Amino acid sequence: MKLVAGVAVLGDLASAFPVRGEEASILAELKSGSEEAYVWLIDRFHQPVYGLVYRMLNDPADAADTTQEVFLKVFRGMRQFQGEASLKTWIYRIAIHEASNHRRWWFRHKGRETSMEQDAPRKSALRETLADPGRSPFDSVAQEEVRAKVESELRLVPEPYRSTVILRDIEGFSYEEMAEILEVSLGTVKSRLMRGREALKKRLAAYVQEVGPVLGLLEVPAEVNGD
Repeated sequence: MKLVAGVAVLGDLASAFPVRGEEASILAELKSGSEEAYVWLIDRFHQPVYGLVYRMLNDPADAADTTQEVFLKVFRGMRQFQGEASLKTWIYRIAIHEASNHRRWWFRHKGRETSMEQDAPRKSALRETLADPGRSPFDSVAQEEVRAKVESELRLVPEPYRSTVILRDIEGFSYEEMAEILEVSLGTVKSRLMRGREALKKRLAAYVQEVGPVLGLLEVPAEVNGD
């Protein structure tokens, strides 16, 4: 009960002050080793970080392991964190770094093998989509096929362009947030995003030309061409 009450107090504190003031208070609690503060941190960031890592690795087991490593590094590095960036930016920066390292290791040691576990989420998602009474089976399968194709081709876009596209077009970060996370200038963010989108568009061009008339695709899916 005490733990829950502590988290509730932190939640009240977060809503009562501006972002920087909120972070200063929470950081003080984290640096002091407050258990309640760490519960709040995991509750606030675990799912978003897992989602980002999963988008980069596309394997639920690897994403879970990497997310755990991210939070271990966050906990170990908290005392040294000086607030030079926002807490969110710092955590996502660690997540990008750890996912990129794991991805490089995977390609060195496992090549392009596809595990049964990697296919499972797509099959589950497909079953859920087919169960939607609001769409015909053809529309459901077509939507799943396009999504799977975009994600499979995105995995082949080289870094740092791939993570830039993920941060903007899938995770929805602003250019300013991306610049902080990636530790580059706004101009570099925009350049990488343009090149990443162009690389993905080229990879999808033949597919769109082949199946576009059947699936009703007139151009590369909208998320590839966003602002």
